[in-house]
Amino acid sequence: MMFKTVGRYARAGHVALLAAIVAVAGVAQSGQAQAQGQSVAKYPERPIKVIVPFAAGGLADVSIRFVSERLSKSLGQQLVIENVPGAGGIAAANELAKSPADGHTLIVISNGTAISEALFAKLPYSTERDMMPVSTVAWFDMMAVTGGKSPYKTLKEFVADAHAKPGALNIGTINPGSTQNLSAELLKSLAKVDAQIVAFKGTPDVVVSLLRNDIGLAIDAYTALKGQIDSGELRALGVTGVTRNPSLPDVPTFAEAGVTGYDVTGWNALFVKAGTPAPIVDRLAKEIAAAAAMDDVKKKYLELGIVAGSTTPVVLGARLKDDIAKWKDVIEKNGIKKL
Repeated sequence: MMFKTVGRYARAGHVALLAAIVAVAGVAQSGQAQAQGQSVAKYPERPIKVIVPFAAGGLADVSIRFVSERLSKSLGQQLVIENVPGAGGIAAANELAKSPADGHTLIVISNGTAISEALFAKLPYSTERDMMPVSTVAWFDMMAVTGGKSPYKTLKEFVADAHAKPGALNIGTINPGSTQNLSAELLKSLAKVDAQIVAFKGTPDVVVSLLRNDIGLAIDAYTALKGQIDSGELRALGVTGVTRNPSLPDVPTFAEAGVTGYDVTGWNALFVKAGTPAPIVDRLAKEIAAAAAMDDVKKKYLELGIVAGSTTPVVLGARLKDDIAKWKDVIEKNGIKKL
């Protein structure tokens, strides 16, 4: 009887102890939530670093710098650009990994990142796992061009000639594994043409080869070719997106030129470190959307040959996932060796 009584009291004490632990935990969680809520309410509390995984002066760098000026005003804190170039964005991703997940460090992610995820056999990071999407900032096309004195007036003519002369024609791009290079592989696959893809170190070499008629066609970003197209040195035959480029409304898309199912649209976007509070991500997304809708931003971007445009975090995440799958398929179908 004594044993039962002691046991009953022991159990009662145990329950009381558990209740106390739960109460303390509840207070701790409540305190953490309150602290996080206060932190979110004060955001941003200091300058925001924007990691750009490309060298200064490039398209992504210039476009991000311009919109960052607008975000600095709306957020009330300076956005500081830090260029951290490196193969596959590894150096930039490492820099982000060192920072706290509080929205004070952003990173520029592009469609090229999706290609890296598909092209590299192993990366020390995963964009989908280690980063959170916020919003796109800009969209841009690749473009098929030929020399101003080339016999090809349309993309259909080049494709027809490639069918008539298997293996005889050359398509120029910049380095292997780039968006431009894989866009050419996709053209070969969808148009069912047998042509040689020649990879050059940079766009200037591609342009020289076009002017010499060493290559019949090249695929590169419109921004990189705009000067030569405007001067008539190069002729634009097609844009790679699903809609025509507003800067060149008379140039058809690849799909309109007969390459069914072709769609390559480049994008630059801002991501944060995984674990960043959702309210901060939402705030950033709304501010980016407002900046991208500004008339001066849209005008400046069109001058650069790109289109300002935002998305929700969910839409951006889906786009990244789709692009990784798309380029993985292109790489596997064309037997491209992983790096």
